[in-house]
Amino acid sequence: MARDDRIHYMDNLRALAMLAGVLFHASLAHSQLLHTFWLTADVQKSVWVDGAAWFSHLFRMPLFFVVAGFFAALMVSKRGIGGMMRNRSMRVLLPLIVFWPWVYVGILWLAGHAATTVQHPSPILVFIKQHMLQADAPRSPPTLTHLWFLYYLMIFYVLVWVIRVLEMERVTAWFGSLRLPVLFGALPLALVPALVSVASPIPAPESFFPQWWAITFYGIFFAFGFTLFTRQSLIEELKPLAPWLLLAAVAAYVVFMWLVKRQASSPPSALLHLAQAVLEAYAGTWMTLWCLHAGRTWLNRRDRVLAYLGQASYWVYIVHLPVLFAIQFWLLDVNASLLAKLGISTVGTFAVALVSYQLLVRHTVVGALLNGAIAKK
Repeated sequence: MARDDRIHYMDNLRALAMLAGVLFHASLAHSQLLHTFWLTADVQKSVWVDGAAWFSHLFRMPLFFVVAGFFAALMVSKRGIGGMMRNRSMRVLLPLIVFWPWVYVGILWLAGHAATTVQHPSPILVFIKQHMLQADAPRSPPTLTHLWFLYYLMIFYVLVWVIRVLEMERVTAWFGSLRLPVLFGALPLALVPALVSVASPIPAPESFFPQWWAITFYGIFFAFGFTLFTRQSLIEELKPLAPWLLLAAVAAYVVFMWLVKRQASSPPSALLHLAQAVLEAYAGTWMTLWCLHAGRTWLNRRDRVLAYLGQASYWVYIVHLPVLFAIQFWLLDVNASLLAKLGISTVGTFAVALVSYQLLVRHTVVGALLNGAIAKK
């Protein structure tokens, strides 16, 4: 493969997965499921928002980790395991170290300011205000915020390095021999133990203490992506089954959400939660596979807009949550419809993030840090 060859559909899928995170987080302000836990929870909420938002949540990050594993294998093939580790340390670890403190402090400041100034606060803002009034109140430990994915990417890169150094490639080699019936039927079952150990829908592993379930769940998708690099024909094999994959994923998700709603209004049930985990695993896996097919079919082309969004997406995702919270804290006191608030917060966040990328990042050392790996692939 020539060094200037680009795998456009994988680049585009990665960008869209990251940009979709903005809409997902914006939607959570209007979620019924997270109303008592989300900082910007608005009085305007809808079950339809939950349905759309949590559906994307099932496959957005799994797809991202498949793509990340794919490009990790590409990097190893070009630069060796040492080159891959050096590159990812610069493109993943360093941005985490540089940007996390600013993002975390920014969110803390915004939440504290909103707790004392917003006239119609969310339930969690009310709790924060009461907490602030207690002089001896304990402080919550810091979290990774939405940058947790960088933390787990580095864990997976280190695991790849360890497997290569110890010559244990056979541990993951079986992925490369998976047949479609196994991929559709058996692989999702490997995800169930991880999913059954956490709440449904999938929570964000924001703790600095590595979560075994997240390492297992996202690690399986990363490993699948890593082996997919040498078996890209698998995506072509999905083509005749793609409509059925999509239909089955949507059907499994509908049943999953029905069970989630039922669980919320009834006593906790271990059997019900197991059923949720199984449906979550199958719906998420099938949609991830369908997205790979869709990307190969419709996004495997050179496009200036997609290329620009691909380079901007890293910066957009890093800065979007503080920007989004600032807008949505203001919207808590605005009398407007759900669609108007969702539109203002989403478009406003994208506008601020993209303008700041163009003016402050793209042609600077920050842009070189974030986009260097993209530019060189």
